[in-house]
Amino acid sequence: MSHKLGWGLVGASNIAREWMIDAIRAQPGNDVVAVMSSDAQRGAAYAARHGIAAAVTSIDELIANPSVEAVYISTTNELHAPQAIAAARAGKHVLCEKPLAMTLSDARAIVDACRGAGVVLATNHHLRSAASHQAIRRLLHEGAIGQPLFARVFHAVALPEQLRGWRLHKPDAGGGVILDITVHDVDTLRFVLDAQPVEAVAMTQCNGPVEDGVMAVLRFANGVLAQLHDAFNVAHAGTGIEIHGSAGSIIGRNVMTQRPVGDVLLRSAEGERDVHLEHHNLYAYSLAQFNAAVRGESSPAASGEDGVRSLAGALAVAEASRTGQRTPVRR
Repeated sequence: MSHKLGWGLVGASNIAREWMIDAIRAQPGNDVVAVMSSDAQRGAAYAARHGIAAAVTSIDELIANPSVEAVYISTTNELHAPQAIAAARAGKHVLCEKPLAMTLSDARAIVDACRGAGVVLATNHHLRSAASHQAIRRLLHEGAIGQPLFARVFHAVALPEQLRGWRLHKPDAGGGVILDITVHDVDTLRFVLDAQPVEAVAMTQCNGPVEDGVMAVLRFANGVLAQLHDAFNVAHAGTGIEIHGSAGSIIGRNVMTQRPVGDVLLRSAEGERDVHLEHHNLYAYSLAQFNAAVRGESSPAASGEDGVRSLAGALAVAEASRTGQRTPVRR
């Protein structure tokens, strides 16, 4: 089934340009009809380049457009809550980039506003839409490695030049590696383990005004201990996820990425085997789930509540790194 859905972009962003516009337009009946940028010249040029009919400079102008039925929010993190709440109150469905907000109270306010308005809310945690992580989740549910005991995520990368800006220099905008990368790790682990983090310990590195590297350990409610290594300044580490259990291990390589790539290996007493993956575009998959949710057929790939819970895990890592104390994950 298709559903006509006109989208407004809240932010003339790199991620929308590189991934989301095409993913939206890949859905039957969907199109990007407007873009908002506080810089009028940037917004107009962005709209012309991408064939978007309207460019505006405020969220109020965007949500007043009757052709806009859903918004995709990819502005800096401190703007997510007021923009998402305004869109919900205007009756627009909301797909918001991670982190859903900078505080749990703001994230919950977004969830409440969308629930009260009867609109769909999703958090753009794209990694749970990857064929690799879906396969890992399935293997764990099937008991392929027995009882899961330990996990390791390595997600240390070199932040591309065009993405540095506020992520490295503006703590008030939500810059730093924890809200940019660690929150993804938390969500991915929540998804594959089907369990919630309950406490954290952590240490960070800072080579500027925000943290650009972190090592953390999370304890999950099912007893799994998970080690995380995230960074903005490591060029050649590669990325991956490992789950180690009482009867085997699952090894994912090059899977903490926006691209539909990577491999998953299952290791047990029977030996090693590659797990068959049918890769697909992560963002198009998420948009298809969003459309299904709008039609009332299913839930988004990552809900607003997922956004709240994954943010809670990341904020616990941030607090643990500041205090040097074992820190509970708040609800």
